[in-house]
Parts: sequence; C-alpha cells; structure tokens
Amino acid sequence: MKARPAMLTSDCQPDAKTAAHPCFSADAKHTNSRLHVPVAPKCNIQCNYCNRSYDCVAESRPGVTSTVLEPWQAERYAEELIASDPSMTVVGIAGPGDALANAAASLETLTLIHANHPTVALCVATNGLALPQHADALADAGVSHVTVTVNAVDPDIGKWLYAWVRDGKNVLRGRAAAELLWERQREGIAKLVARGVVVKINTIVVPEINSGHTGEIAAACKALGATIHNCMALVPVAGAEFADLPEPSAEEMATARAAAAVHLPQMEHCARCRADAVGRIGAPMGPSQFTVLERHASTAKPGRTLVAVASQEGMFVNRHLGEADELLLYAEAEGGGFLQVGIRQAPEPGNGAARWHDLADLLEDCRALLVSGIGPSPQEILRASGLRVFETEGLVEDLVPKAFAGGEIRRMKKPFKCGDGCGGNAKGCA
Repeated sequence: MKARPAMLTSDCQPDAKTAAHPCFSADAKHTNSRLHVPVAPKCNIQCNYCNRSYDCVAESRPGVTSTVLEPWQAERYAEELIASDPSMTVVGIAGPGDALANAAASLETLTLIHANHPTVALCVATNGLALPQHADALADAGVSHVTVTVNAVDPDIGKWLYAWVRDGKNVLRGRAAAELLWERQREGIAKLVARGVVVKINTIVVPEINSGHTGEIAAACKALGATIHNCMALVPVAGAEFADLPEPSAEEMATARAAAAVHLPQMEHCARCRADAVGRIGAPMGPSQFTVLERHASTAKPGRTLVAVASQEGMFVNRHLGEADELLLYAEAEGGGFLQVGIRQAPEPGNGAARWHDLADLLEDCRALLVSGIGPSPQEILRASGLRVFETEGLVEDLVPKAFAGGEIRRMKKPFKCGDGCGGNAKGCA
C-alpha cells in the first residue's frame, strides 16, 4: 500500500508557539485565534494573479483589507483584541502589500506588540524580495514564524508569474525578475533558519505554468531549512493578468500537493485569509469586527489636531505635494464644522529626503495631509511620522471633514501628471 504523503499536524512541530499557531498547526486552527494587522500597503512585486484592494469588506482573499493602520494604531488595536480573546496566540502582518516593502512600518508594529506581549507569536508573510536585508531585524523584533511565497525555483517558469519586480529603483521583468526573486528568497530563507525562525512556504498553483513544479519548489526550500509547505489554488481575481485563467481542479491540487509532500509536510487547512483577518481560521469577519478596526484606523495620534491641505486657491485639493510652496491648515470649530487657522510655508525643493523630514516636523500637530499627488519617498517618511496622507481631489469643504472624522478617503482614480513646474524625473518627488 502506498504511503500517504506527509500532512501537517502539530506533532511534527515541537516548538510551543508553532503548536499554538493556527496557520502552522492543523490542530490549533480549531482552538486558537489569529490577528492580521494591515500596516503594509505597498508591494515591490506585481504578481500576475494579484489585485490588491485597500477598502474592501466583501472579498476574502490575500491582498484585501478594509483599511490600513499606522504602527501605533495597530499596536492599540492588537492590545484590545488580545485582551478580549484569550485564545489569540498569533499576531501577523500579511499585507495588503508586502510586509518588507513596508519594512519600517512592519518592524515598528512588531516591536511595539512584542514589547507588551512577548508570549504571542509574531508572524510575517512576504514575497521574499527584501528578506535578506531584513531577516535579522525580523528575528530581533521577536518574529518566530515567516511565510515566504515561492512560486518557482526555475526562472523559466517564474517569468510567467510576475509582471515586474522592483528592486530599489530598478524594475526587472521576465526571466531576470524571476531569477533575482528566487536568489533573494533563497538567501533570506537561509538567514531566517539560521536565526531559529520557523519558515513556511506558500505556493500559488497555476495550471499549466507551475502546477507540475511543486515538487522542485518543496525540495529546494527543504534544503534551505523550511519545514512546512502550503500549496494554494489560483483564485482568478478581476483586474489581474490571470483573471481569465481557470482554477486548478481538485485532482490537479491533489497531484501538486502529493509531489511536494515527498519533501515537506503539507498544510491543507489554509483559508486564504484577508490582510485584516481576525479570529479563527475559516470564520468570516462580522460587522462588529470591521467596526473595531475602523475605530482604530480613525483614531488620531495624540496631539495632532489639525488637517493640512495642498490647494492652489483654497477651494479644492488640487496640488501635488512636490509643487506646493505652502499648505493650508484647518481646525475643527467648536460649534461643528471647520475653519482655516493658518498657512505654513513648505520646505524648499531639493535636499532629497531631508525635505520631507523637515515637512514631517513642520506638520507634527496635523493628523492628516490632503494632496492631489505625492511620490513614494515623502509618503513613506510622512506616514512614518504619524501623519495620515490622502492622495485625492475634490472640494476642501467636502474632504476636510472626512479627514477629521477618520477612516479612509478614496484615492482619485485618474493618474497624476506632473505639472510644468515639476523638476522631477517621473520616479517620485525629490
């Protein structure tokens, strides 16, 4: 009689935190809760099967969240939920982008939570592109488990799975992108294992592309020290490159898992969780859970009472931050509504990142900044300072109250085009 492939059970994982981790232990999923804190909106890879959404409550899949939290908001959110649920043994970061494409926010969040809850397992999901750079920092922050999505160890297969890979300012495509990604994944996994971090491998199984490649993936990752493998069926998502591809059949998935199980135990209870998932695996989020999350997302950092606006004439939010020489300041009025309370001169162009650090200091009493466009560098610096930045367009009288109320303001749909006065290079504000 042919032996059954190795499937995941808690007895193959001696570590106590692993045995209590519902994503790593089939037994723990029935008794233990987990919390995903959505603090990582950006991604450094565009997978052909992915379409991220930051304000969705209807779908249940990776890359989806109802809102995005700042690290200090995530820490308070986790504090409330851990206190209310004794079975919550894991807090993780799983997007909606990539945890390490948002390394500063992710590491700050993990450090804050670990300081107050050292017995709670900390978990991170990543594509692995930036893993070698941050593996030691993850271990130092108290992370005990990392999931790395490895879809190919052969770049001639991987080249079909990614539209592009962004390594710093360099954008790679095709075979070069897949080759670099696997190189970084290989190095990062080995570093994590050397630090005692438990590594799980996720693989999105795409028919006729990598469905026959799972055995090679599992073998290569086992050699690096990974201990668990999760083969996940492709879910066609509207707006993604693979939107029209079929899902793999049950037979195809069984074959893919059997090939991988020769090398690594297989996780079969994955529920393809949202980036803001909370509770037991497989249990849908209810309205009350979304309400708690939104309440924390709308909480302003203490001492921040104003809203700053980039506007040409004071009526509309219609200036790109890089072109704004001044910002209008608004405060909430005592009887309701809001009023303009001042104007602040923005730092002079130039000086690279120093310009945006100066602006962060200038706006230390502001809870939000409304602009019609912003580059990735200022957005990251301002966000890290505790300022919520909204890229949008519309009437000041409509948008400022929303900024005071908290929650999300929809990003404008049309792409921003730099004006004639912009001296940039179309790669972000300088």
